[in-house]
Amino acid sequence: MQYRKFGKLDWKASILGFGGFRFPIIDDDRGKVDEQETVKLLHSAIDQGVNYIGTGYLYHHGKSEVVIGKALHDGYREKVKIATKLLISGVRTLDDCDRYLNEQLKRLQLDYVDFYLLHSLECGEPSRGQQCSWTRVRDLGILDWLEQKRSEGYIRYLGFSYHGNLEAFRRIIDECDQWTMCMILYNYIDENYQAGRQGLEYAFEKGLAVTVMEPLRGGSLVKAPLEIQALWDTASHKRTPVDWALQWIWNQPEVSVAVSGMSSIEQVKQNIASASQSGPGTLTKDELALISRVRDKYLEKTTVRCSKCQYCIPCPNGIKIPDIFSFYNETIIFDDLFGGRMRYNSWLSDDETFLSCVHCGECLEKCPQQIDIPNWLAKAHELLYKV
Repeated sequence: MQYRKFGKLDWKASILGFGGFRFPIIDDDRGKVDEQETVKLLHSAIDQGVNYIGTGYLYHHGKSEVVIGKALHDGYREKVKIATKLLISGVRTLDDCDRYLNEQLKRLQLDYVDFYLLHSLECGEPSRGQQCSWTRVRDLGILDWLEQKRSEGYIRYLGFSYHGNLEAFRRIIDECDQWTMCMILYNYIDENYQAGRQGLEYAFEKGLAVTVMEPLRGGSLVKAPLEIQALWDTASHKRTPVDWALQWIWNQPEVSVAVSGMSSIEQVKQNIASASQSGPGTLTKDELALISRVRDKYLEKTTVRCSKCQYCIPCPNGIKIPDIFSFYNETIIFDDLFGGRMRYNSWLSDDETFLSCVHCGECLEKCPQQIDIPNWLAKAHELLYKV
């Protein structure tokens, strides 16, 4: 295992972290974690040098934190640092913050959590139907509450996970000096999506540790379609699609940890083997160029040419148009019907889908790409809705 300095802390993190979102499950039910197998996987990873475990309040319907807590006995707690997240979307008062933290410490069987992250901060424009959880965090006094809990010893370090745009990401970093770390979505397909490479570099320059979620894009980059594999096969140094994706992440010195959700011992072994052979500057110019060609080939398969400019929102009927097009495109690009249906039906309410469309035409007038939005919403709905 290789290690990197974790921001300004006098501590080095394993470049591979274990994510608590995709543990092995029973009967295809995400709420039924195979606890015995999960503990084995966590112990195997820790024994081989992994020292960062990340989870969240909602993961596996709350069971992720519980199983991790069970895995931390017999000296394993001393070998790792644990990161979990405060469910901002569920907070209405500071009493909610206390309730969440107390429950999480109980689940994890811990007296304190090493890294406590505000979950999925956003800083959008409410006038355009965009959330601004960062404003609510400040208005509710959550930052002061976090500082109090840190002074009382229940939290060691503060951070946030993020799913918004670059401008707001920079703003959140600049408007708070309490951050030790941040967590962003990042992989070679999404290099310029959300915070992206520029956000990664900005956070690094500000002294924050940066952990990366979705380095394999939720598993989409694990198995390459034939036309993508044909490109990988042109490389003189042969790698699996997983190794290509992870090496691209670790080739960048600004990344502190790539957090991977591993659900089998084979995945643990493969990811640790990749980590042992990685490092900044490991990839050659030719290999980086090949990864760019692979990215372009994937993106050529984009069906709806939505640029996510968000001019179409707010929809007067509350339809999440850019999100729907994103789910639809990803389903086609990665040939991942299961994942597309899961996102469409889990992340959107019926009121936010094509079911609410009245064909008013307002979105057609606003779209600079001249997309036939109602028609494509109907096609996406037909493919993805509750099958």
